[in-house]
Amino acid sequence: MPSFVRMSEPTAQAKKTVEIVPGVHHWTVSDDRLGGIRSDAYAVVDDDGTVTLIDPLPIDEKLLRKLGDIDAIVLTAGNHQRSAWRLRKVFGVPVWAPEGAQGLEEKPDFEYVNGTTLPGGLNTFQTPGPTEAMYTLWLQKSPHAVVFISDLLSHEVRRTPTFVPGEYQDEPLRTRSSIQRILDHLPIQTVCFAHGAPILKDGASALRKALEEDDEFPHAPAP
Repeated sequence: MPSFVRMSEPTAQAKKTVEIVPGVHHWTVSDDRLGGIRSDAYAVVDDDGTVTLIDPLPIDEKLLRKLGDIDAIVLTAGNHQRSAWRLRKVFGVPVWAPEGAQGLEEKPDFEYVNGTTLPGGLNTFQTPGPTEAMYTLWLQKSPHAVVFISDLLSHEVRRTPTFVPGEYQDEPLRTRSSIQRILDHLPIQTVCFAHGAPILKDGASALRKALEEDDEFPHAPAP
């Protein structure tokens, strides 16, 4: 049996969720798989009360049930399978993953591509760079436009979002182009990170600032 099997979940378990904007809930853990850095997950509650989990991390399942009827699990990339397979069995719901996602330990129920509308009203926008099959999810929760940007950037509280060092990305220049494409094509108010505190207001300015303050590739070409 390959050594990576069943290694997708951190051992820490979140004890609470926080509603960051109406209908979008957030939780975080210290991720022992990644040297203790912060990892973040989200749940979207639709108008009909159904709940879609995004890149879910370990959490007391009673807290998720309190949000509503768990309806689906969505992965933004293959490396964000985290608790998806266990929670699929617990809740009996499908997992959606990007077409071409690498390293999945189980087979997703559905695959999506650019421009797919997913459960929870999530819209997919392919944003390669860290890996090819990486997606930003966009959601309009009136009056908030929310984007979930996977591993394109990380964010420490009260600091400008930063790019993961290029040595850990497949194509770091494409990561910069993906951020520019998000700014060019998606309305943005709230930005949700896979690693770091969400930015609730004026997220577009934060993304622009990340490009402006990028020391590794300060002259990355526009797409």
